Amino acid sequence: MRMGIDIGGTFTDLVLVDDRSGRVIIEKSLTTYPDPSEGVMAVVAQAMAHAGASLADVDVLVHGTTLAINTLIERTGSRTALFATRGHRDAIEIRREQRYDMYDVLLEAPEPLAPRHLRFDIEERMTADGQVALPLDREQVARLLRRLEERGVEALAVCLLHSYRNPAHELAVADIAKDAAPALRVSLSSQVAPEIKEYERASTTVCNAYVQERMDRYLDRLERELSRAGFRGAFYLMQSTGGLLGTTIARRFPVRVLESGPAGGALAAANAGRLARRHRLLSFDMGGTTAKLAVINDGEPLVAPGFEVARVYRFARGSGLPVRIPVIEMIEIGAGGGSIARVDQLGLVRVGPESAGAHPGPACYGRGGVLPTVTDADLLLGYLDPAYFLGGQMPLDPHLARRAVTDHIARPLGLDATQAAWGIHRIVNENMANAAHVHLIERGADRRAYALFAFGGAGPVHAYGVASLLEGPSVIVPPSAGVASAVGFLTAPPAFEFVRGWYSRLGEVDWARVNEALDGMEAQGRALIAGAGVAGDAAHVQRACDVRYEGQGSEVTVAVPGGALSARRADDIRSAFEERYRTLYGRTVPELGLEVVNWRVAVRGPRPALRDSGAAADGTGPRHARKGSRPAYFGGAHGLLDTPVFDRYRLAPGVTVEGPAIIEERESTIVIGPGGQAWVDEFLSVVVDLPVPRGSGQPGAPGEGAPR
Repeated sequence: MRMGIDIGGTFTDLVLVDDRSGRVIIEKSLTTYPDPSEGVMAVVAQAMAHAGASLADVDVLVHGTTLAINTLIERTGSRTALFATRGHRDAIEIRREQRYDMYDVLLEAPEPLAPRHLRFDIEERMTADGQVALPLDREQVARLLRRLEERGVEALAVCLLHSYRNPAHELAVADIAKDAAPALRVSLSSQVAPEIKEYERASTTVCNAYVQERMDRYLDRLERELSRAGFRGAFYLMQSTGGLLGTTIARRFPVRVLESGPAGGALAAANAGRLARRHRLLSFDMGGTTAKLAVINDGEPLVAPGFEVARVYRFARGSGLPVRIPVIEMIEIGAGGGSIARVDQLGLVRVGPESAGAHPGPACYGRGGVLPTVTDADLLLGYLDPAYFLGGQMPLDPHLARRAVTDHIARPLGLDATQAAWGIHRIVNENMANAAHVHLIERGADRRAYALFAFGGAGPVHAYGVASLLEGPSVIVPPSAGVASAVGFLTAPPAFEFVRGWYSRLGEVDWARVNEALDGMEAQGRALIAGAGVAGDAAHVQRACDVRYEGQGSEVTVAVPGGALSARRADDIRSAFEERYRTLYGRTVPELGLEVVNWRVAVRGPRPALRDSGAAADGTGPRHARKGSRPAYFGGAHGLLDTPVFDRYRLAPGVTVEGPAIIEERESTIVIGPGGQAWVDEFLSVVVDLPVPRGSGQPGAPGEGAPR
């Protein structure tokens, strides 16, 4: 038996799979604050009761949590200090010369997690090639460490110049701290993010130090509770890259699990793409607070070398703290079921990024919320059954939803409640489609080639409208769509990624040193995943390097050929770089030299098999699956239509359903617009084919709202 648990901003999701019988059990409940482990243990108890089993029967538990990233956003981590080479302690406050909004004269930057009075210049210096220019002043370090302990500092980030080439001085600081300040948690940049770029490396190391104690305490508490309940199996955390990580390493490097939940959703999409041989998918995860989109090519999500957290302006790139840790590449926008709608000073409807969250939640939850949200609008449009939300466990109140939409949107604009709800629904769809369009264009991808893989509690409700605006061919909704991130956890292999900063012009690379570094990282990765039971011959190794044109400030990651590298392979690296560069930017720069900045190695175990059959309880045809009908609104072109409602659990493979239609399961609802056609594939995914507008030659939604 395997269990996946995902803590989101609104709900905590659980999936329990019995590999012997194929049975799948799903649980979902509101996330508990301030201690999310309470909600975890609650859904675990529910699942085991429904399974008629105990936690002793569970062999593997995979967990994803928002705890680390929320600690950064809410600034509730440890009191953290920074040691930097003399003259460089302010790098994390100076940041980069780029302004994320060049026209904002009152531009705000995030406050460093280590304030200036806790940042210290250390007497030492390494050269760019790793030679000692100035020895470490060990007495100064010991004196400062004792002072930090006296001042109640709990964590220390150490980021010394060029330590990615020679970590000796950083290791010496950690060694001195064992005697001078044994209670201090020490994070070294040479272990957390051994790359060039001083600001990004320091920021990543400080983030790691800042959240380490809180993550350690949380995991300790959760492991203790699980053990008390009888769990004796393997416990893993989901990394931001989509690989599994043991709790020992997660305690040392919590920065690696910042985006663990969203990574699970992208893995679920990738797994479905591989099973169904769908080569182009756009993963679309819309939950209670945000929507996240990721590109899946040939069954693999794109991976980026870093990301941002704790943005001053949540969706403004450049306004947050950079983290140089590999992550499944995705975009996030403030569009979830709890996103709040309002009328701005210009009389326009705005939706998000503020969210009602789990507490008080949308008005229709009846928990004290009075502001209109996307869920309130969807309820008024007839898309949601107030008596069947979460399978009837959490009834919704349409009267409270109508009051919120009427008071805050409809009455100020002179509309009726249905028109106002449609406006909210349309605007949030357009926000998500615009973000997806830009994301695909930036990666050289054609939006019309990508089917939308929709999941999350609200994703299947909005997927048809978003795909129509993107002119995509279809929407795919997997079984158990409301808990797909937790499902994705169970498709993840044990994995670890390494990076070594090693700047050189491509024509001047010291290949012997590079081969030594690559082999060392591979050996370390194999040893780590061997601890998870992965035999050496089952490990999959990928090598890559970050390359740029001479004089550029940003790099492109390209694959490196296997085996020993030499000058003869330089042309292969150049060809791979130019191919990738041309895909991204439409051109190359002839006769310009290349620089290699970092070398990377990823070591992964085999992927666990998972073919989710959780939606197939009693498959039949549409006539027997029909639950009834209810009025649903589909815009001015169609108005209010009596729309048939189907029970997803009774739709067998091969069955087709004509739109308009609504297909319900316990955790989510699929909305199919007029002209769409849905069918169930062999994997029990509901595939919705969009109509082709006359004369366009491209898929898309007809009538109102079709893109021009």
